[in-house]
Amino acid sequence: MVRTVKMTVSDLPDSYYSGKRIFIRVDFNVPIENGIVGEDYRIRRALNTIEYLSDRKAKVILASHLGRPKGKPDKKYSLKPVANRLSEVVRVPVHFIDDCIGDKVVNAIKRMNDGEVLLLENLRFYEGEESCDERFSSALASLADIYVNDAFGTSHRKHASTYGMGMHFKYKLSGFLVDQELKYLTKIRDAPDRPFTVIVGGAKIKDKLTSLRHLIDRADKVLIGGAVAYTFLASKGVSVGDSMVEQEAMSWTADVLSNQGHKIILPTDHIVAISDADIEGIRLVSGQIPNGLKGFDIGRDTIKRYSREIANDNKTIFWSGPMGLFEKEQFSHGTIDVAKSLALAYHRGATTIIGGGDTVAALRAAEISEREVSHISTGGGASLEYVGGEELPGVEVLTDKNAKLV
Repeated sequence: MVRTVKMTVSDLPDSYYSGKRIFIRVDFNVPIENGIVGEDYRIRRALNTIEYLSDRKAKVILASHLGRPKGKPDKKYSLKPVANRLSEVVRVPVHFIDDCIGDKVVNAIKRMNDGEVLLLENLRFYEGEESCDERFSSALASLADIYVNDAFGTSHRKHASTYGMGMHFKYKLSGFLVDQELKYLTKIRDAPDRPFTVIVGGAKIKDKLTSLRHLIDRADKVLIGGAVAYTFLASKGVSVGDSMVEQEAMSWTADVLSNQGHKIILPTDHIVAISDADIEGIRLVSGQIPNGLKGFDIGRDTIKRYSREIANDNKTIFWSGPMGLFEKEQFSHGTIDVAKSLALAYHRGATTIIGGGDTVAALRAAEISEREVSHISTGGGASLEYVGGEELPGVEVLTDKNAKLV
């Protein structure tokens, strides 16, 4: 499978951007509490593209979604706090407007000076965003001269701002973030340097079956943790007590173990409790999990074994999903130790790629910095789908690299 290389913002002449209205679809879907942005990694990852275009005197129009407001305005999901945080980290003026289409937005753009930035209100305040409605797509497209996708984390969704509006532009460019994502993830998908180890965790696998099949086919070894492990173990006939098991995926995991079992490594001990609130009843069990108990983390022996496997002369490691309920300290040790082992592998020369979503938060919990891994994807679902060989609408709509330039 060969990736069609997409045109990036640096492929057009600098002079072309001066005075142009550039619509950048960013992924500012960040946690907000009491009006304050928490983890701002996704905001900071977009700065290179924003400042590149601002420096070339473009009028930069940013658009994103936040949460799931169900197609209507909801103050809880306003991007105003994001605008405040962006203005603190970007070196150009940032404005905010409480809508994303209509005369108010058009007039705000007309008032912009070259090089300034305008963040629009939450795209999902309109039903047309998620339905990829043509009228909404057209209204968004009318705001700009050039379209840029720098929101890899939403590129697997065929929405108005990631796909529909792109049809209205001659130039549909990737930002620097999307371009970097594609370079790293394409390498994993098509030709990873070996030995290649995949680490899979998280809660569910039913939405990841195609991607996991492709990854397992490519990998030299696969370490399974999180709730995903209990479905694999149950399909082998191992008792997992009351742990989360996806019955609809059991036949798939049984088939994978039958055909690829030689490369799949499963937990042999577990941190268990009656519930995640059962602080007093937490215990370590080996082998079978008794009825009435649920697994919430991998155990000490499994941690040691996984750490050895990660350190064992790997050239490429891809990690998607935590090893347990790491948000709670008592169930965080497996995830934190895997993160630390990954950082050590990076310092020893391995290419280490983190698959977005909860795995990014897991790195933070382990106090591992962005400089201690090769690449942190901003898209959990998008990264898995892409490395699994699926096409991403938000990537496919972009202009090919070999297109004729201005």
